[in-house]
Amino acid sequence: MPARMPRRLLMLLCLAALANGVTACGNKDEEQGVDEPAREGLALELEGVDYNVFITRQLNTKIPPDDAYFTGPEAAKDETLYGVFVQVCNHSKDTHETLDSFSIKDNQGNEFEPEELPEDNQFAYHAQDLMPDECIPETGSVAQLGPSAGSMLLFRLPLQNTEYRPLELELRGQGDDHLTFTLDI
Repeated sequence: MPARMPRRLLMLLCLAALANGVTACGNKDEEQGVDEPAREGLALELEGVDYNVFITRQLNTKIPPDDAYFTGPEAAKDETLYGVFVQVCNHSKDTHETLDSFSIKDNQGNEFEPEELPEDNQFAYHAQDLMPDECIPETGSVAQLGPSAGSMLLFRLPLQNTEYRPLELELRGQGDDHLTFTLDI
């Protein structure tokens, strides 16, 4: 029996260390998107509306399907275009206004606002009032059925700033309300 005691003690110590490591893997009091940036693919609620960053990708407007996303001026040699594709849904019983204040921040504190896109751009995100159970992009729309499955916020970024990662998308609501997503670029 005494020969087994050290093995059991070792096993109990390993289990205790493992349990301690699991509890140290995150603070349950920190709220995703508010206290720490959320990752892409999480739908988070702000002011009664769920916001989900589906995908972020560099655009090459000289090739399909990117040529349909944006027909404005091409990126200069020292800059690049990024599309941040979002889905915004109202799952409540009330009508809610969606956000119109977004920016990308790099780890140096630089901030970039999205490009204005025309109302007739079928892929562009535009703030609006959402009825209950309504989403942006609208179900069955070109943007919803397209390869990115979201409405686009278009950002023109200096190339050097794409190296100042992580890049974070900040969504600003009323007062101090906000959400932050780490962009996967």
